[in-house]
Amino acid sequence: MATEGYCVKCKAKRMMTGEKEVSMNGKGGVKRRAMTGTCPKCGTKMFRIMGKAK
Repeated sequence: MATEGYCVKCKAKRMMTGEKEVSMNGKGGVKRRAMTGTCPKCGTKMFRIMGKAK
């Protein structure tokens, strides 16, 4: 599954490599789903925040 994310270092949207779904803490202690991976060009860690966890 290829997921697009924003690389802060490259300042561009790119497809993440090695992505996996993680759970992050949102406002009010609500769990948020997110995808994390690495930028194929520079190797920086990338995130994409998804909808709320059910």
